[in-house]
Amino acid sequence: MSARTTAHAGTFYPAQASEIERFFKAFEEMGNVDVPETPRALIVPHAGYMYSGFTAHLAFEQLRHSTAKRAIVIGPSHRVAFHGMSVSLFDEFSTPLGDLTIDRTYAEKLKEKYGLAFEPAMHMEHSTEVQMPFIKHYAPQLEVVEMVYGAFDPNTLGVIITDLLKDEENVVVISTDLSHFYTEEEANRLDNICLNAINKREPSMMHSGCEACGAIGVEGVLIAAQNDDLNVKLLDYRTSSWTTKDTSNVVGYTSAVFY
Repeated sequence: MSARTTAHAGTFYPAQASEIERFFKAFEEMGNVDVPETPRALIVPHAGYMYSGFTAHLAFEQLRHSTAKRAIVIGPSHRVAFHGMSVSLFDEFSTPLGDLTIDRTYAEKLKEKYGLAFEPAMHMEHSTEVQMPFIKHYAPQLEVVEMVYGAFDPNTLGVIITDLLKDEENVVVISTDLSHFYTEEEANRLDNICLNAINKREPSMMHSGCEACGAIGVEGVLIAAQNDDLNVKLLDYRTSSWTTKDTSNVVGYTSAVFY
C-alpha cells in the first residue's frame, strides 16, 4: 500500500489530531450556513486554518448533506512548474486524523480517459492537502481523488468536471485563494470580480481582473455549473485581516457550494 504522506502538517494546519479538532470545534461554534440541498461541488480556500479555516468549514459543513461516495479534490500547483494535470495514484492519503482511502481504480480511469499524468512531486501540494482533514472530519465515509494542475486549459477542465458531475457518487472540491498582498480596499475590489463571476456562474468574468491562484479550477467548475444548470450559493468572503488585524497587506478567501 502506497500513501500520500503529509507534507504540510505543522505549518498550514496542526500536526496533532487534537489541535485540528480544536479548530473544527471552534469553527462549528462560530456557526454555519444551511444549504439543505445535496452539494455537487464546493469552492474552498487553502490558507492556514487560522486564516481561512472558518471559510472552508462553511463549505465542508455542506458535506453532511452529501450522499456521494468520493470527493474529487482539485487544486493548483504552487511549487512545481508543470504543463498539464496530475492525478494521484497513491492508495491512501495520510492525515493526522487518520487515513483517507484514495479511489485508485477511479483515478486510473480518469488518467487514461483524459490523458493525465501521475507526477508524485506534484502531490506534495498544500492546496489539496489542507482539504483532507476537513473531509476526514465532516465526511469520513468519502474516498478521495486528488488532482493537481499546472498550466492547464480551463475549458478542458470544464469538460472533465462536467463529466465528473454526471456521476451522482462524485462531489467536486475546487481549491483556491483570491487576491494576494493588497490593501484591504484593493483586495475587496479585485475579489469582487471573482465573487461576481461565481455568483453569476459566468466563467468569462474571471478574465476581468480576478487574481485567484486557483482561477483555472474556478473557471472549470463555473463551466460545469453552466452545463449542468447548477445553483450556487456564496457562503463566505473575508480576508486575512480578520485574523491579523492588518489591512495593509491581505489575502482574500471565499467559499461556495453548487447544488
